[in-house]
Amino acid sequence: MIAGCHKIIKKHGGKADIAEEYSIAAVSGYSGEPEQFFAKAPLIASFLKSEKLTLDKKEIEYTLSAQIKYAQNDMVIIDWDGAFVFEPEGQINSIVELLEAANLQLLRYRVLDFDLDKRLQRALRLTQKPTAKTLIPLNRELAQSFREIIKIRAESIAEFDALEREIKLIGDWYSARLYDLISKKFHLDGWRNSIKNKQESLEDVYSIIAENFSVSRGKFLEFIQMILWFVLLAGWFVLLAFDIAASLRSQ
Repeated sequence: MIAGCHKIIKKHGGKADIAEEYSIAAVSGYSGEPEQFFAKAPLIASFLKSEKLTLDKKEIEYTLSAQIKYAQNDMVIIDWDGAFVFEPEGQINSIVELLEAANLQLLRYRVLDFDLDKRLQRALRLTQKPTAKTLIPLNRELAQSFREIIKIRAESIAEFDALEREIKLIGDWYSARLYDLISKKFHLDGWRNSIKNKQESLEDVYSIIAENFSVSRGKFLEFIQMILWFVLLAGWFVLLAFDIAASLRSQ
C-alpha cells in the first residue's frame, strides 16, 4: 500500500522523500485492563518504533511510558513511527483523526523547512559580490526573492494560525491531552520554532544583500558617470582640436 501511494505521489510530481509513514495498531474485543497485553511489551515497542531488532528493557519501558488513559479499560501509546490503541469497543475514529491531523501538520512543517533550506542556499549564492555583468539580473532576482519571502511568511503565519484554531476546536479535555502528547512526540513546537528562526535568518540575509547591492549599484552608477564624463571630456578635446586646425587653415 505504501509503495502504491509513493507511485501516485511521483505520478503527480510530488516528492516521495518528503512523506510521513505512520502505523496504527488497534486492539479491541477484550475485557479487563489493557496492561494485560504488556506481556508482549517487546513486540509492542518494536512495532511503535518500526524496529526489527530486540530493544533494551529500558528502551521498552521508555517507549511504553508515552501513554494516556481515559478509562481503566482503554489506553493509547504514542511514538514517532506508530501508535497502539487499546479500545474494547473499537471506537477509535476520533483518535485516528487526531493522529492524521498531527502527521499532516508535521509534513507541512517538513516541506516548509525543506523549502527554506533551499532558499538559504540561494541567498548564500547571492552574497557573492555583483559585477557589472550580473548587476541587472541580480536586481531582478532579488526583487523576485523578496516577493517569495513575503509570500512564504504570509503562508506560514496562516498555517500557524490555522493550527491554533484547530487545537482550540478540540472539544474535550481528553482529546486535548492526547493531542498534546502527540505534539510532544512529533516535536511540533521544535519544528515550528526552527521554521520561524530560518525565516528570520532568511529575511536578515536578504536585507544585508539588499544593502550591499544598493552600495554596489551606487558604485556602478558612479563608475558609469565617470565614463560618461571622460567621454564628454574627450569629445570636447576633439572639438577643440578641430577648431584649432580650422583656425590654422584659415590663416
